[in-house]
Amino acid sequence: MNTSPLAMNDSSTEHAIRTRGLDLWYGTFQALFDVNLDIRKGIITSLIGPSGCGKSTFLRSINRINERLGYVRIEGSIDVFDHNVYDPQVELVQVRKQIGMVFQRPNPLPISIRDNVIFGYKLHMKDQRASKGEQDDIIEASLRQVLLWDQVKDRLSKKATELSLEEQQKLCIARLLPVKPGLLLMDEPCSALDPKGTEAVEELIWELRGKYTILIVTHNMAQARRASEECIFMLMGKVIEHNATETMFVTPAEKETADYIEGRYG
Repeated sequence: MNTSPLAMNDSSTEHAIRTRGLDLWYGTFQALFDVNLDIRKGIITSLIGPSGCGKSTFLRSINRINERLGYVRIEGSIDVFDHNVYDPQVELVQVRKQIGMVFQRPNPLPISIRDNVIFGYKLHMKDQRASKGEQDDIIEASLRQVLLWDQVKDRLSKKATELSLEEQQKLCIARLLPVKPGLLLMDEPCSALDPKGTEAVEELIWELRGKYTILIVTHNMAQARRASEECIFMLMGKVIEHNATETMFVTPAEKETADYIEGRYG
């Protein structure tokens, strides 16, 4: 292992994320217990479970956001495309570059749409000085990928905060793409959106499958069933079941999974 960029798009690996014996504590409170998961590359995997079960904690552990909290302690391993992201030789900037994160509420920067899209590229690609024309191509390609180009192409100089919530969330995803991440983590990306906006972002997520590995946390059972190919159910910090989404929703293997899906608790 060295400090070179992580090989996030290495086609030789089958799994995007592999965890072994993952435990996490907030101070003396244990939030994750012996999490062992193999999440396949290039598909959409949803993560479901009641509030406080560890879904967001797990997501934030993958790109080391939890690391900012001095009272968090982690044991076990998290490999992303066969690289342990907690290896001392792995630079945090490379982890953040290659593992994109989308939050519950859109967080565009209070600058132009154009500058939002190119912001991460300029930050991470300081040694690769792209011309204005090349930057324009990057911006257009990213906005096209998130199905936003036609709506904003004539107002790229407008402030991103003037966009609708749906458009802002798409823009936040577009902002990740120029640095070519291999993995997109999405924490309740539709929770702030109305039904129309939710449908549009779900359509976008489905369009991105195959190009990226996507792990999405959601409380919305219908969304998990519509917008993912595999599903993980967590309860009280533990993984209860991991299966093909349709199989989990039709014939769950565990009673706790069935109880949750059928609304008997949570």
